[in-house]
Amino acid sequence: MLNLLRLLRERRTYWNVVHELSTYSDRELHDIGIDRADIHAIARLAAKEAKA
Repeated sequence: MLNLLRLLRERRTYWNVVHELSTYSDRELHDIGIDRADIHAIARLAAKEAKA
């Protein structure tokens, strides 16, 4: 049960980060040092950290 809850928390974090960063313009992403192609990698990292 705890594994399922952890998985759901990770997925929610992943998609929240993807959604949030996807709403930024290319200029805004550039200003914070992120390339649009890196959004999914950043979301995976955030999800991995959320399980701690």
